[in-house]
Amino acid sequence: MKRSWSAFVSIVAGAFTLGVATFLAGVMTRTGLSTGTPSPVVAVGGTFVDHTPPWLKNFAVSSFGTSDKLALFVGMALVLTLLCAAIGVLGARRHTAGLVAFALVGAIGALAVATRPRSGSLDILPTMIGTAAGLWALTTLWQQGSRDADGSTLDRRRLLVRGAGLAAAAAAAAGFGQSLGQRAAQAAQSRSAIKLPKAAKPVVSPASAQLDVKGITPYIIDNTDFYRIDTALVVPQLDTAGWSLKVHGMVEREVTIDWATLLAKPMEEALVTLMCVSNEVGGNLTGNAVWTGWPVRELLKMAGPKLGADMVLSTSSDGFTAGTPLSVLTDDRSALIAIAMNGQPLPPEHGFPVRLVVPGLYGYVSATKWVTDLKVTTFADDEGYWTPRGWSARGPVKTESRIDVPRSGDRVSAGTVAVAGIAWAQHRGIKAVEVRVDGGPWQAARLAEEPTVDSWRQWVLPWQATKGSHTITVRATDDEGVVQTQTEAPPAPDGATGWHTITVNVA
Repeated sequence: MKRSWSAFVSIVAGAFTLGVATFLAGVMTRTGLSTGTPSPVVAVGGTFVDHTPPWLKNFAVSSFGTSDKLALFVGMALVLTLLCAAIGVLGARRHTAGLVAFALVGAIGALAVATRPRSGSLDILPTMIGTAAGLWALTTLWQQGSRDADGSTLDRRRLLVRGAGLAAAAAAAAGFGQSLGQRAAQAAQSRSAIKLPKAAKPVVSPASAQLDVKGITPYIIDNTDFYRIDTALVVPQLDTAGWSLKVHGMVEREVTIDWATLLAKPMEEALVTLMCVSNEVGGNLTGNAVWTGWPVRELLKMAGPKLGADMVLSTSSDGFTAGTPLSVLTDDRSALIAIAMNGQPLPPEHGFPVRLVVPGLYGYVSATKWVTDLKVTTFADDEGYWTPRGWSARGPVKTESRIDVPRSGDRVSAGTVAVAGIAWAQHRGIKAVEVRVDGGPWQAARLAEEPTVDSWRQWVLPWQATKGSHTITVRATDDEGVVQTQTEAPPAPDGATGWHTITVNVA
C-alpha cells in the first residue's frame, strides 16, 4: 500500500477514534456516569494548559487574545493530523508497528483523562473504546488497501469513499456527543427562567463618567464584548437546580447554600473593573461592568473563619482554583458572589450561574467562574491554580493607564486632537492622569467622574497637534499618591508595568 494512501486512512482512523470517544463521553456526561473529563480532546487540551509555562501562556494570550482556546484546538488538530499521518507512513510497510503506535497515542489520551480533576474509574472508557474503534477502522482500511494493490482509479475511489464515510460518521458522532456533554439546552433553559431579584441600592452609572470622545472605551462594557480568559477549554454548562456552594475548612461550621437560598439573600450591585494578569501594557484584557450579587463576607460570616486563616481557596466546577486573601473578602469592599452582569443573568462564558467578583485583585487570584466551593485555609497550606506555575500568590492590581485614541500608527490632522483613554487602580481610585508629547513636560488630563474607586476612570487631553511624527505617553497617579511606574515588566509573575506609549503621524 502506498504511503500517501496509508497516511490518509490513518488520519481517517484517528478522526473515527475521536468521534466515537467524544460521543461516548457526551453520553456519560449526560447520564451522570462521569465525574471528571471523559473527552480525550478536552482532557489532553486541559493537561497541556495545566503544564504551560508562564512565558508560553503570555505568548498565547498576547498573540491570540480571547481566541487562545480556538488556537489551541486548531493546533491540537494539526498535531494530531500530522501524528496520524506519520503513523500511516510507518504502517504502510510495517502494519504491526503502526498499530502499536496508534494504540500508544490512545493510551496517552486515556492517561490525560485519568489524571484530570475529579476523574472517576469509568472516565477512561470512551477513550479506550474509541481507540479500539480506531484500530478496527485502521486495520479494515489497510486490508482494503492491500487487496486493491494494483492502485487502479476504481480501487482508489472505493478506498476514498469508505474513508470519507468513516470520517463523516466520526464528525456526526463528535458533534452529537459534544452537544450531549455540554448540557447546553438545560443550562439555557435554566438561565432564561431566572427572575433576578432587585438590589436594595441599584447602581446608576452617571452620564458624567462617560466622556464624549469618539473611539474611547465605553465606561461600561457590553456583556458580548467583555474579555474572556480562563482555563476552561469547553464552557461549563450548569443549571441552577444542581448548583450549590460549600464553605468548609478552617471554619466554626460548614455551610452549603443552593440557588434558591442564594437568590433569597439581599442583593447588592457594584461597578467593578476586572482584569487579567496577562494584560500587557496598553492591552485590552480588562472590562468594567455592573455586577449583582451577595457579599462574600456575609457567607463567610455564617461559617465563622477560625483564627489563623488568611486565605480562601475557591474552586470552579471544572477544577480551577484561586487563592484569595481572606482579608479582602471580609472587609467593606464589594466582593460579591455574583449572579448577574449588567442587569442580565451571568452569560455561560462569564460564570453562569455564579462567580466571584473581587475588586482590586487580578482575576487569576479572585474571579473564579462557575464557583462551587470555598475552602477557608492559609497561604502556607494551599495554593491556587496559577501559583505553583510561577505566578504571585496574591496579585493586587497595579496602577496603570492606557491610550485608546488615537491608536498607535494613526494619521491625524493638524489642530486640536483628543488624546483619551482609561486609567485604573481598583479599590484605590485614580487621582490624576498626565500626558506628555515627544518627551516634553507632563500635562494634566481632564478626568471623567469616578462613581467608585473599584472601576476604571476615563480621561482626555486636548492636544494641539503639529505636522510630523509624534510620540505620546500616559501615566496615572492613584488616590494614595502612588505614581504609575515607568519600569517595564512583563505580565509574569504579578502583572505588567510601564508607561503606555504610542506614535502618531500628523498631516
